[in-house]
Amino acid sequence: MGEKIVAGAFAPSDRQAYREKLTRCLTGLERLLSERRFDRPRNLMGLEIELNLAGSDGMPRMRNAEVLQRIASRDFQTELGMFNLEVNILPHRLSGRVFDQLAEELRTGLAYAHRKAAEVDAGIVMIGILPTLGRDDVVSANLSDVDRYTLLNDQMAAARGEEFVLDIEGVERLVSTSASIAPESACTSVQLHLQVTPDRFADVWNAAQAIAAVQIALGANSPFLFGKELWRESRPPLFQQATDVRPPELRNQGVRPRTWFGERWIGSAFELFEENLRYYPPLLPICDEEDPLQVLDEGGVPALGELVLHNGTVYRWNRPVYGLADGVPHLRVENRVLPAGPTVVDVIANAAFYYGLVRALADDSRPVWTRLPFEAAAENFDAACRHGIEAELLWPRPGRSGGVAKVPAVKLVRDELLPLAAAGLDAWNIEPSDRDRYLGVIEERCRLRVNGASWQVDTYHRALEAGLAREGALAATTRRYGELMQVGEPVHTWPVGFPAP
Repeated sequence: MGEKIVAGAFAPSDRQAYREKLTRCLTGLERLLSERRFDRPRNLMGLEIELNLAGSDGMPRMRNAEVLQRIASRDFQTELGMFNLEVNILPHRLSGRVFDQLAEELRTGLAYAHRKAAEVDAGIVMIGILPTLGRDDVVSANLSDVDRYTLLNDQMAAARGEEFVLDIEGVERLVSTSASIAPESACTSVQLHLQVTPDRFADVWNAAQAIAAVQIALGANSPFLFGKELWRESRPPLFQQATDVRPPELRNQGVRPRTWFGERWIGSAFELFEENLRYYPPLLPICDEEDPLQVLDEGGVPALGELVLHNGTVYRWNRPVYGLADGVPHLRVENRVLPAGPTVVDVIANAAFYYGLVRALADDSRPVWTRLPFEAAAENFDAACRHGIEAELLWPRPGRSGGVAKVPAVKLVRDELLPLAAAGLDAWNIEPSDRDRYLGVIEERCRLRVNGASWQVDTYHRALEAGLAREGALAATTRRYGELMQVGEPVHTWPVGFPAP
């Protein structure tokens, strides 16, 4: 959704023209695939992190325009809410010391952004959902002043035709309504990109779907919303409900939500793009001048702008991406599963585990998705969001006997998945010291059963026990989180509670 979009009203003819253009784009994509026009393997990965702005009191600050002006770097961009930013790391080749390089770039960039934010009484907090956010913080008046967000909000609200309803039952229950998509801005995530060839795409996407629950179990970092303790990773249910343009009648008919896990394993990237056109009405029917089929007939490569724009309004947890670099088309799998934070080391450890494990599973001669029903993968995702590092997941039994069994996520990771991730990183030619350091962080999280969500919950309850009211406990937890995040040691080493006065 990074395109420059000018807000305005749409006529019925705009939607008809856009739908026709989407069909031409899809045909163009099919031709590019059949003609094998895509970039050769280059082992490229990319990283984006959404961030929160909060003051020294732990409360959100609606200052992203001022902070971005001070940062003055194209690496940092606006996000949906005025308390959000996003940092983008340029693509890197998966090899050698790439993870240490990424960690150093992130530490340097985030420290600079934090200093600049401090000039307007704000600071960077890398967390899935800011615990101190209230209902009054996520309203349309606090959407970033960017035409594409205004237009997207207007179109989704019109498609919904009534208020958006949040109803999440976890440790406590939250029921809330909103006239806009602004509650979505509470969700801040890490997006991991991997460039793949068309022949490789389905294996990588299926592998990413199979391990999405494991990623959540290990990385959960969003246990609070609007003062309530909900799921250990509350972003997925919040995101789905905050973007759900279906009134109850359409849900009852089985119409698919715009944010969803999916419903089947795939055989090609084309299936996902085609599915997006078949199931989802356009939200932003904006056409450009390009005729993709004419461009192809003339020997060029089309940008497929309408397809890319539409694809950006369907919120899959593993999203297909079409892009151009130096006039050459490529495909990426964008993994959108993980929450932001808690520290740079934790983010890079999560990335190393993901890239290593996806490589190993995609290379497997007997792929996990041939032995794990898709429904089980979806059930796992729900269980991991609810229970975090304490989740139990369905996984294929070892050996040839077949079937699946329920196993604690931490046991699955330590016994089976960490060795696979290490083998995958070796296949990427990652430096062994980088491999061992960052996978060691994952192993320690499992051994101690500690991640960002468990630390937040334990510290919050320690604050309640010390006599703080709910709001004060959440603010104290957020302030302490920010302090430890800046120190930078991985979350499994963080002391629970607060230092002695």
